[in-house]
Amino acid sequence: MVRAQPHLLHVFSTFVPAGPETRTVKIIEALGHEFRHSILAMDGRTDARALLSGKCDVRILDSLPRAGSLKTLMRLRKLFASEKPSAILSYNWGAFDAVFAARTLGFKRLVHHEDGFTSDEAVEFKSRRVTARKLMLPGVFKVVVPSQKLFGIATGLWKLAPTHVSCIPNGVALDHFAPADGHPQLRRELGIPEKRLVIGACGHLRPEKNPLRLLRAAARIEREQDFHVLILGDGPERAACEALARSTASLYGRVTFAGHVADPTQHYRVMDLFAISSDTEQMPVALIEAMASSLPVVSTEVGDVRAMLPDEQGEFVVPLGQHETVWPLAEKLTALLKDAAKRRAFGAANRRRAEERYSFHGMLRAYRDVYQAATARA
Repeated sequence: MVRAQPHLLHVFSTFVPAGPETRTVKIIEALGHEFRHSILAMDGRTDARALLSGKCDVRILDSLPRAGSLKTLMRLRKLFASEKPSAILSYNWGAFDAVFAARTLGFKRLVHHEDGFTSDEAVEFKSRRVTARKLMLPGVFKVVVPSQKLFGIATGLWKLAPTHVSCIPNGVALDHFAPADGHPQLRRELGIPEKRLVIGACGHLRPEKNPLRLLRAAARIEREQDFHVLILGDGPERAACEALARSTASLYGRVTFAGHVADPTQHYRVMDLFAISSDTEQMPVALIEAMASSLPVVSTEVGDVRAMLPDEQGEFVVPLGQHETVWPLAEKLTALLKDAAKRRAFGAANRRRAEERYSFHGMLRAYRDVYQAATARA
């Protein structure tokens, strides 16, 4: 007897083209017809559906009207009882109502993913959320995290058994990424002068990504450096970033906002170095993509970034501070802009590290194992 396709019901707080959502789409596509999928966005935003090719069995469910926690919980319970999924996959705190709903139904085939924290927990964890995770997560099938830092939080702060947590590093399809070579045609299309050195950034422009910090640091780069900033991504911080770029003399005409780019592989070729200015990260996919593109990196010290990069780039990982972070970031950006040999050496080392540790196929195998084990109980 042929076993029916297991049904995975994914619950996101929002389904926009950001890290966890983009990764999930790529995993769904790579799994092909092993599973069928339903996706629920708690806020009704489903922009990331555009990333789906249509080749796999994926339904986008209607969002549930927010009506207070209790009513939302009851509506989720009704949905889960109706859908009868083989497993429920929830993503981050914004979808934690799904964990409560599943647990109160006695449903244990639940895999909860934690990818990091929003700006309201970038500095200090909220005790109510810590308590909820301590109470609810021991009863799910598995908790999946991408970074060693999050593994430590899950086993330390949330008191989960190490065997209950799977640490699956993010990965990318390495053969899709070519070494950065300037890509003259795309550079012209973006309006970037031919000889300018390009500082690139990629990610959803949310407060916790702090793209304003990167622009403020770029504004302090030594004047003799001919640089340009290329920002890939969209989000609520874009308007403030554009206003700063227009109103700051040292940035005027030196910043390009490309918006959301579904496939940024060609845009990385335009860059000469990659920058992260976030307040909080765990294991940024954009960093792995930049490494796969043989780009050197300057970053704030967040999540696993320092451990992800080869040791020789440690001095270009800047500790976070309230106001002083901008100046060290500007100094490190200036230093790499000045040193072509160091950029080449760091870029080559980053590509080797990506090949050794961060392949898409390795990540896919690990997720498949978790999902097959969870649905085997169905």
